[in-house]
Amino acid sequence: MKIILLGPPGAGKGTQAQSISKRFQIPHISTGDIFRKNIADGTELGTLAKGYMDKGLLVPDEVTIRMVKGRLSEPDCENGYLLDGFPRTVYQADELGKMLAAEGEAVDTALLIQVPRDFIIDRMTGRRVCPSCGASYHLVYNPPMVKDTCDVCGTKVIQRKDDSIDTVVDRLDIYDRQTEPLIEYYLAKGILRVVDGTQAIPVVFESIVKLLGSKE
Repeated sequence: MKIILLGPPGAGKGTQAQSISKRFQIPHISTGDIFRKNIADGTELGTLAKGYMDKGLLVPDEVTIRMVKGRLSEPDCENGYLLDGFPRTVYQADELGKMLAAEGEAVDTALLIQVPRDFIIDRMTGRRVCPSCGASYHLVYNPPMVKDTCDVCGTKVIQRKDDSIDTVVDRLDIYDRQTEPLIEYYLAKGILRVVDGTQAIPVVFESIVKLLGSKE
């Protein structure tokens, strides 16, 4: 089972990815994790990527694709995987397709968690996190029991820079330009599946399980 997870920032992909990985016993592979591991291990590709990232530049497709190829060749991917954050563009999707075709394989499902823009802005700008233990909250949907205070460790919760209104809008604009075209790309290939990401987290997950086919 080879799945590509699609959806705008704030759609809840990370939460659902963990549940999908556990239910279907496949690794959740994010480009962020791949970058961090290569950089931490001091690999040639990690050093290349770090050079671009330190300058505030995007890591070139060639470097990213080579990293992903290396990760997908690892033993835990033999029975499938869930790709999160890759591909980001149609070009990357084409390269992934070629990479898999060379091994006689193909993506099974492009899973889109669909959430309206206004809903995402409300969801993301209302998020708060604990800088000490990492617990997350939302001012409306999941507030801490004591205002601005982490339920777990009592630290004052904060709004991350990534969740400010300006940053959220910028990220959504980038998604619209670069990644949203993947929806039409995978729709044309007949493997796009869509779930409503505005529902409660457990409901979204059950919808995903029904689309992918249950596996206990």
